[in-house]
Amino acid sequence: MNIQANPGQLAEKAASLVEAARRAGADSADAVVHRSRSTSITARMGKVEETEASESDAFALRVFVGRRVASISANADADPARLAERAVAMAKVSPEDPYEGLALRENLVGSPRDLDLFDPTEVSAARLSENALAAEEAALAVNGVTNSGGASSWAGLGGMVLVTSDGFMGHYEATHFGISASAIAGTGTGMERDYDFTSRQHFSALDDAATIGRKAGERAVRRLGARKVKTGPVTVVFDPRVARGMAGHLAGAINGASIARKTSFLKDFMGKQILKAGVNATDDPLRVRGPASRPFDGEGIEGQKLVMVEDGVLKHWFLSSSTAKELGLETNGRGVRSGSTVVPASTNFAIEPGEASPEDLIRDVGTGFYVTEVFGQGVDMVTGQYSRGASGFWVENGELAYPVSEVTIASNLKDMFLNLTPANDIDRNFGTAAPTLVIEGMTLAGS
Repeated sequence: MNIQANPGQLAEKAASLVEAARRAGADSADAVVHRSRSTSITARMGKVEETEASESDAFALRVFVGRRVASISANADADPARLAERAVAMAKVSPEDPYEGLALRENLVGSPRDLDLFDPTEVSAARLSENALAAEEAALAVNGVTNSGGASSWAGLGGMVLVTSDGFMGHYEATHFGISASAIAGTGTGMERDYDFTSRQHFSALDDAATIGRKAGERAVRRLGARKVKTGPVTVVFDPRVARGMAGHLAGAINGASIARKTSFLKDFMGKQILKAGVNATDDPLRVRGPASRPFDGEGIEGQKLVMVEDGVLKHWFLSSSTAKELGLETNGRGVRSGSTVVPASTNFAIEPGEASPEDLIRDVGTGFYVTEVFGQGVDMVTGQYSRGASGFWVENGELAYPVSEVTIASNLKDMFLNLTPANDIDRNFGTAAPTLVIEGMTLAGS
């Protein structure tokens, strides 16, 4: 796959759309181009099973006529004048929105930073195939693995060009590479499946394919012989793979759009304790090689690192310009494009690590439930009610004792956050990250 960056022509096209919008009668306008390139190889039972490749450059023009706004999407070959005329006509018959508009000119970033998000390494289809086959071979070699769920390797690119009628023009591109493997252990009704994967922005930083396959196989074998446990109160230890979901729930609950809509259970908690004292949560869009880094947001604003929750106290919402206006605040550069609007979203969000190792925390738990997987949709972000199917390992005498499945864990996210203790094993190679988390006072429904 050829992933060489070439945003110049896209920027010219976006600029022509903005200029056409002004000529068509728009008071202001912006144009964005989302670029995507990807190639993936899937292998199963020693053979390449599927090869996929895709390329797209999706344009969107947003126009403002007074307080009315409209957006229109097109491909690269569309005529700028016709698109602009249609967009302006749509805006003139749209309802007024007092919160929408371009970001203030003084908030626009002058010189976007280089965050080292782009890796020019050319990865051939043959190399992707080798990685997928090597990962699967290593998974199948694990004693107890009886079948393969397949393995994949991929390379791709995503990026954005933004041009506004206020004179902003910026672009960035970020590459992504990955390897994954899924393994099946056991036979009949006792079969278990698990997986592992690696994903990085620079190809050389990927974990070894054979290591990924071996870990997938070992995870699957470890789940054999799962039991049920009795219903009752329990201290739950969330494996980092599951803990990232908890961090995602926290990020969603402090999103300014949810606050404005009054659909978050934390809507009245600004300046109040929402995590245990001593626990912090951060968001950093400018982290070098960060998986969700961006030199500017969907409005051209450079967001700064924020301590969203400090010593357990909520300090910030995620805000775009329109959401900030609605809440009577100022944007903090967390806007992303969504149709004709810009909505807030997190970047490199993390529940920050504590001081104790996972092993020490599990030892202190004594008896509890170490969760490696949750499923089901039992999370209500309006009330905070949490109820998920779960599997993992029972903890006895401070150690993982035996696998557990077909149980449900439940509580309320407000209580869960206040009773949350992080370990020190955070992996920041995810846009939403968290270490191992211990949460006291949950309820387990089992046998």
